[in-house]
Parts: sequence; structure tokens; C-alpha cells
Amino acid sequence: MPVKTVPIVLASGSPRRRELLAGLGLKFAVQPADIDEESFKAESPAELVSLLSSEKARVIAAQVSDALVIAADTVVVIDGEVLNKPKDLAENRRFIERLANRQHEVFTGHTLVYGGEVETRVKRTTVQFRALSEAEIERFVATGEGLDKAGGYAIQGYGAALINHIEGCYFNVVGLSVSTVVEAAKTLGVELV
Repeated sequence: MPVKTVPIVLASGSPRRRELLAGLGLKFAVQPADIDEESFKAESPAELVSLLSSEKARVIAAQVSDALVIAADTVVVIDGEVLNKPKDLAENRRFIERLANRQHEVFTGHTLVYGGEVETRVKRTTVQFRALSEAEIERFVATGEGLDKAGGYAIQGYGAALINHIEGCYFNVVGLSVSTVVEAAKTLGVELV
């Protein structure tokens, strides 16, 4: 089924996810799902992002039954603990200090709904931060860039200077694995590219 005949709705307010989908030349509406993310509990980070992306997709799919709905949720995990968006600059500093010179994981759950069918996939990427001086951490935190980002940094922004290696999908760390979305859509009978 050609994509031009399928309305697409991105169930996220993330500017980064919008940019990634727009980069494919897709036309889509943006309709963020308003759910209480704090109320969801899971056994693992992979299960958590799967549950959250599924709920976001379900909420929006109930409102736009004729569209391909794309939802995602991303978490940063170190030592088995999820680092959400920092509440303030002090917490952002603690996050970056903890991630410095260490490896952590980024999990993104992707759920697509179309024609009553649901496809959920979780992508994992490993990220290695380089060693950081206190001054470097202070300068990064002072940018404020990390305040609305899982784990307190953005790989595509100033945070790129903090990272010396990744294993896996770069776009997954940004917040949406484009190849995962394309493959999941294909499973639902929608060719995005």
C-alpha cells in the first residue's frame, strides 16, 4: 500500500521524532498522547518502553482509526536504574556525573497501529561516555539542553561531545529508530520508503 494513501499520526510532541520522520519525506499529523507515565511499572526497561509506547499508540489510535499511528518512548538505563528527564539542573548534573566514563543503555519502544493491527518493537543501543572533568560537566549542564531529555543529554546536540562510542542504532538514542519504524510499518502493510 503506498504511503501517500495512508494518513500518518505521530503520537509524540518530541521535535526530534518529528524531524526524523520528516527526514523520510513523510507528511504526518502530530497528536501527542497524554498519559500518566509514572503510573506504569514493569519488570525491565524493555518492558517499560514497550508498555508506554503501546499505551500512547492505543490512546491516539482510538481517536484516529483510519491512520497509521506511530508512538515511541525512550529511557536511559545505568546499573539497572532508569534515568528519566532531570527535574532541574542539579539533577541533570548528577545524571551526567554518573554517566561520565561509563557505559549505559538506551531503550526505545516503538508501537505502530494500523487497521486494527498493532506492532511493537523495542530497540536497544549501548552508549559510552568519555571521561569528563567537573568543568566540562558544569559547562554542559549550564546549556540547559539536558532538561527535557531522558538521561539528561541529547546525542544530536551538545551532548555529542560527551560520547565517544555507541553500539547500535544512533537514531534510537535520538528517540526513534527510523529503520525499526519502517520495518514495523511494512509488517502492517504500509511502505514508508
